[in-house]
Amino acid sequence: MPKFSYSAINKSGKTVSGSVDLADRQAVADSLIKQGLRPVTIKAGAEKTSFNDKFKSFGAKVKLKDLVIFSRQMSTMVSAGVPLTRALATMQMQTTNKYFQGIIANITHDVEGGMALGDAFAKYPKVFSEIYVNMIKAGEAGGILDDILKRLATQVEQDSSMRKKIKGAMTYPIVILGVTVIAFFGITMFVLPKIGAIITDLGGPDAKLPIYTKIMLDTSAFMQKRGGFIFIGGFIVMYFLLRYIKTPKGKFVFHTILLKLPILKDIIIKIAVARFARTFASLMTAGVTVLDALEVTGGAVGNKVIQKELEEAAREVKNGKQLSEPLSRSKNFPAIVSQMLAIGEETGETDTILIKVADFYEEEVSTVIDSLASIIEPLMIIVLGAGVGLIAASVMGPIASLSKNIGG
Repeated sequence: MPKFSYSAINKSGKTVSGSVDLADRQAVADSLIKQGLRPVTIKAGAEKTSFNDKFKSFGAKVKLKDLVIFSRQMSTMVSAGVPLTRALATMQMQTTNKYFQGIIANITHDVEGGMALGDAFAKYPKVFSEIYVNMIKAGEAGGILDDILKRLATQVEQDSSMRKKIKGAMTYPIVILGVTVIAFFGITMFVLPKIGAIITDLGGPDAKLPIYTKIMLDTSAFMQKRGGFIFIGGFIVMYFLLRYIKTPKGKFVFHTILLKLPILKDIIIKIAVARFARTFASLMTAGVTVLDALEVTGGAVGNKVIQKELEEAAREVKNGKQLSEPLSRSKNFPAIVSQMLAIGEETGETDTILIKVADFYEEEVSTVIDSLASIIEPLMIIVLGAGVGLIAASVMGPIASLSKNIGG
């Protein structure tokens, strides 16, 4: 969006100047007139690199915790009647995140220039999601911005809590798996060759060894010869696989595979349903139409397969059907969701019922993750112990046997 500098005369007859990011000169003039200013000059200037772009290379980001605090405090100030620009300036001073401070400063400048808050947020998609922006716009249009900010804070908190649960449950298994893989490659490439030489010295090249010992020594020999190629090949394959997954087609295929994995499927569906229910309810409460709410919510569920189902449901809703009808035929949405939605449509309390559905499934996700964590931890220890035991048996058994033969 181009930047325009302007000079204008206020009601007191004084000349004021500034700059705004708006579509064209007419939009700038309309914005100034709404503020009680009489435009004198409006000049197009070179578009400056945004604060967000300047910091991309540094990997700066806004944490969910910062966004929750921002939403809650903004809601409190707006409810208390604090002017929007003053509330933003206060938040800029209070946040400890330097990157976020710069973004809030830019937003404040845009709002002072006549831009709507939702449009100012939309300039920073990495910080304010599409859902966040659309809900802010709906809140501005309906005059319920304070209530919308409260809902957004609750929603961001729920997302943050769920991510922490999943991250916490996965940290231990990933660390154990990583240590196991590193230890395996280290032993096969550096330890086993030396032990193999010891075994050969004790029993000679024709010594009879257990089958599992032969497999371990053959694996070690192969890794010594081809280990470098395996590592390089593995990195290349992983690089192109990750690139493919980032494409629309690759992401859809990846999400389809995830929905076929036994335990993971259950968790993914419950997370998607919880996000759908809470987001859709919030948008409906904000006065967003069903079709617009479905379009925005589809991108929030986190799975392209389920998003496609919601897009198909939106087409049926456009043709006059209730949302509960296409969802009742869904392959992924549990039957209880469509049943509860149908009740909400009949009673006119869709948003209230969907909030209850979201609470239920978020609790279910929490329970499942806690259960998995309690099962995975001992299971990983058993697997790691079994691997160490197999290596020890493969190495120490033949050495002990050959030592006895030599001693006899």
